[in-house]
Amino acid sequence: MPCKAKQAIEKFKRPQELALSPDSSCLTPHCKKLLALSAGNQLQRAIYLALCPMKIQELPPDSRPREKMLTRGPASLSDSELLALLLRTGMAGRNVLQCAQDMLKASDGLAGLLLTPPGQQKAIKGLGPAKQSELLAVMELAKRAMAQQLASRAVMQNASSVQLYLQLHLAHIAHEVFAMMFLDSQHKLLCMETLFRGTLSQTSVYPREVVLRALHHHSAAVVLAHNHPSGSVHPSPADLHLTQSLKSALALVDVRVLDHVIVGPGQAFSMAEQGVL
Repeated sequence: MPCKAKQAIEKFKRPQELALSPDSSCLTPHCKKLLALSAGNQLQRAIYLALCPMKIQELPPDSRPREKMLTRGPASLSDSELLALLLRTGMAGRNVLQCAQDMLKASDGLAGLLLTPPGQQKAIKGLGPAKQSELLAVMELAKRAMAQQLASRAVMQNASSVQLYLQLHLAHIAHEVFAMMFLDSQHKLLCMETLFRGTLSQTSVYPREVVLRALHHHSAAVVLAHNHPSGSVHPSPADLHLTQSLKSALALVDVRVLDHVIVGPGQAFSMAEQGVL
């Protein structure tokens, strides 16, 4: 907001005078209308703060995201405050906290923002190439950290971690994909691969290729996985039939199927947990 507008708001106690004064030329018609409808200093201050957002440095120390994290821990911060720490800077007329709130609202929350495909992130106002790279780096760090954990112990000791790991990789994809987690004899993660890509509602999976990839990685066991872009993670009859076909094919080379996990935005279905494997 121009400095002239700030001086105009501070100069007049009666908003009607401000709206009709020569100094009001630097205000938009919308601002003039709000001020003309007002009759008290409290609304003037509210409008002033809305039009001239407070910088992070001007907030009380215990309200600044970085200081708040250091004194109270990361769990004390809201989603917008955590995001603001990553973004670091705001935009013209919007401080970094306001930008973070705008981005979360436009993406339907933190999960929606972080799982937005890179090609679509550029449509979010304020999310330029540098900030996109930072968010992508956060997601990649989370994936790698979970992969290291799964490689250090038997994956089925913590089924929820397996499901979260698969959600991070697959839940945001707009078309169906089929993936496999290849495990060693102690059921620790060797690697994960996406084997097949399909359409919005289906994908073709070839048992021969599945067996070949399991042999290539010298796997003793596997976890099958695919996503449902529609959002419903309940298995279809085709999903159940495919699972049994792959179990039979992999059993011929002594590879066990420990689970088949179906993921969608914010949810997952484990066939092993539900007793339909």
